[in-house]
Amino acid sequence: MKKAAAIEALKFVKPGMNIGLGTGSTANHFIEALGARVKEGLDVRGVPTSKATEELAREHGIPLVRLHDYPHLDLTVDGADEFDPEFRLIKGGGGALLREKIVASSSRFMVVIADESKRVKKLGKFPLPVEVVVFGIKATIWKIERAFKFLKLDVKMVLRVKDGNPFVTENGNFILDCSIGEIPDPARLEGLLKSIPGVVETGLFIGICGIVLMGTPKGVTEFKRG
Repeated sequence: MKKAAAIEALKFVKPGMNIGLGTGSTANHFIEALGARVKEGLDVRGVPTSKATEELAREHGIPLVRLHDYPHLDLTVDGADEFDPEFRLIKGGGGALLREKIVASSSRFMVVIADESKRVKKLGKFPLPVEVVVFGIKATIWKIERAFKFLKLDVKMVLRVKDGNPFVTENGNFILDCSIGEIPDPARLEGLLKSIPGVVETGLFIGICGIVLMGTPKGVTEFKRG
């Protein structure tokens, strides 16, 4: 179903486009499908959101450029950990949330590809990743706890670990995975968390996604915002 949604996303790709390439298993399906089109002669350029994405795109022959040189992209295609009816997302399960948000918000529009398990009525089933600076992390955690308490939200925060050590993002930061349950006001939570010194970014993507392609057993369903 993820692969079907990824292939469907190719209909938005036009020759000459500069395309943001997401990170994760679902985004990988799109990169592979786009690479096949490039080998057939499609002229596009990609901006990867992680080293893993960069390596896969090169492997499939997709020409890559830097966002620094192409700051205005035509399209970003990426997966999501969750999406709700308002096209709000939780992302960051793969640890690339900061670069994914920078790239997606630099695009004319963002297409999310997902299977139907990612569709929720309210965000919060998936833990919310919050990327934080390593320096002063205990102080930052205390402030984050206060923010959740202010919003009357119960939270369980866990420092993301990989191979027995704290997971370090490609930006040199740590990630706190925050299990909250249903988030009644994602925009308010996003604003409060982003106001805390030490918080670099959150996995809440609000007002960025415009199209969702959801793979189902019966085919791909398309949702468009507005």
